[in-house]
Amino acid sequence: MSQKFRKGDHVKWNSEAGMVSGVIIKVHTTDFDYKGHARRASEDNPQYEIKSDKTDHVAAHKASVLTIVD
Repeated sequence: MSQKFRKGDHVKWNSEAGMVSGVIIKVHTTDFDYKGHARRASEDNPQYEIKSDKTDHVAAHKASVLTIVD
């Protein structure tokens, strides 16, 4: 089972541009629309909206690709 994260957690993930870090701004536990695409989420497999530390970009990811930043 993947780790559960909370709003406000500082996390990092690997993107096409390399490692990116940001703060979780929203936790989705039901299916949702993100930038015109349907995204699957559930209580057991939530998705997280994360605001990048360096830009205003907001990404949505599953817990399996995220790591807590110390």
